[in-house]
Amino acid sequence: MKNDQIFQNILDFADVKINGDRPWDIQIHNEAVFDRVLKDGSLGFGESYMDGLWDCDAIDEMISRVLHAGIEDKLATTTKIQLGLKAGASKLKHLFNPQSVERVTKDVPFHYDLGNDLFEAMLDPRMTYTCAYWKNSDDLKSAQEAKLDLVCRKMGLQPGMRLLDIGCGWGSFMMFAAEKYGVICDGLTLSKEQAALGQARADEKGLPVNFILQDYRLYHPEQPYDRVVSIGMMEHVGPENYEDYFKAAYSFLADDGIFLLHTIGSPKSKSATDPWIDKYIFPNGVIPSMAQIGASAEDYFNIEDVQNIGPDYDKTLVAWNENFEAAWPKLADKYGERFYRMWRYYLLSCAGAFRCRDLNVWQFGLTKKGAELPVSVRAA
Repeated sequence: MKNDQIFQNILDFADVKINGDRPWDIQIHNEAVFDRVLKDGSLGFGESYMDGLWDCDAIDEMISRVLHAGIEDKLATTTKIQLGLKAGASKLKHLFNPQSVERVTKDVPFHYDLGNDLFEAMLDPRMTYTCAYWKNSDDLKSAQEAKLDLVCRKMGLQPGMRLLDIGCGWGSFMMFAAEKYGVICDGLTLSKEQAALGQARADEKGLPVNFILQDYRLYHPEQPYDRVVSIGMMEHVGPENYEDYFKAAYSFLADDGIFLLHTIGSPKSKSATDPWIDKYIFPNGVIPSMAQIGASAEDYFNIEDVQNIGPDYDKTLVAWNENFEAAWPKLADKYGERFYRMWRYYLLSCAGAFRCRDLNVWQFGLTKKGAELPVSVRAA
């Protein structure tokens, strides 16, 4: 059987056609794509899009259909091996710790130091690079502020409280919490560009917000914090370090404090991520499962509350892509066509993964073992 027929037979499970006329059908420009996909699986699929071998008007819907169909579970073992779905290369690196302090110091800047101009064009005015909360919002700006406020209310923030943000990004949460709730914030990041821009923004507003360029494993504050938050950071921690991550959060937190954890979540426990995402977007990132989080946190925290806002990330990613597309004429000379296709594929393929519920977003309200139930761990 020819490779194009094998590829079409696979796509039939998802009702996706080669050169069909629906938005989610794939338009093939070069038949080399079939060999690349059968040889390298999802890595070959993404790279062949970056190289212009195929197009699709609705990548998000196509990916949603492919993932929802559970194609991997329907394939014979020999075909899985041919597609690279059981390739061992991604597992070999987990014989060591791919999220060591030395490694993440290089991995984090790989993505977050791409250029502040890119993220300023794509994100909301506060530069919040995590899932928005669309319950009562119809635009990205208000949806992101609704998410930030949801987190503040879950933690019961009060004026004068000291708060630590592990993986603070450009400081959107810290600045919101300082502005609206009067808290004093420290934030940990490994991105020099994030820290520089975030600190400049906070200083301009006169906010009590301090960026610290340091790995959470090397941070030793003189006194505990009333509240600890980590939004969109655990995806970079890695299974080998999950317990150390919760141990660190425990050590940072006052005995009567609240730790609010916001993370993308996987329905199944994994030790590696998609090969294309690993190579081009988030090197050595791994999405944690509920089981992995529970097992790693159980010696340190009570889980007081869990909320899943995963479907909201689909809408967030689509909004980011719309902003990115609108700003592209001003970014094109700096980043180039291959980057454009890579970034578009990243945003829309991830939107598809959330749309079919292959990925979730969980917010955990955590308190120390033995602590009394706090006043607020769930907000509408």
